[in-house]
Amino acid sequence: MGKIVRMDADITQVLADWAGGDRKALDRLAPLVYPQLRDLARVFLRRERQGHTLQSTALVNELFVKLMNQKAPSFENRRVFYGACARLMRLALIDHSRKANRDKRGGRQEPVPLHEEMAWVDAAGPEVLDLDRLLTELARKDAEAVEMLETRYLLGCTAEETAELFGVSKPTVDRRIRLARAWLYQRLKGERESPA
Repeated sequence: MGKIVRMDADITQVLADWAGGDRKALDRLAPLVYPQLRDLARVFLRRERQGHTLQSTALVNELFVKLMNQKAPSFENRRVFYGACARLMRLALIDHSRKANRDKRGGRQEPVPLHEEMAWVDAAGPEVLDLDRLLTELARKDAEAVEMLETRYLLGCTAEETAELFGVSKPTVDRRIRLARAWLYQRLKGERESPA
């Protein structure tokens, strides 16, 4: 446990150095976070369709390229950093999905649920683009609820781990995520059913 606390403190310090203008801080950050980011990439890629051409190492490398291009990085702690990494990976997969859809139209494949509690979202389908847009919209109303949802369903944390990261109770996390999920479901369902 002491090693984890020290590592978290190291990550927070390196993030502060990076935000303070130390461009070499990313070199120190990479070995501290790479294993967790590779695991996160594997989780994302497991949700993609079979035959997906992107590999976890390539996804993490693409993430680091995007991080290096940050002009003014501002991650106050590891939770915010990992949340931002999850969003960047999600965007990379969305871009990859767009390109793949452009390259091969048709050929209906089985849906891949985003998460067992959000089985109504096909993580490898075009509706993930709608989900991304709706998450951005919801974040303008309740950014923390979106962060909690991303922590649970994109980072793969349990409700207890999410509660610990946010400094709130598990029932609070459950309630806020349930409300965010309901809002997303209503919006996605409404958009699908409305005439074009």
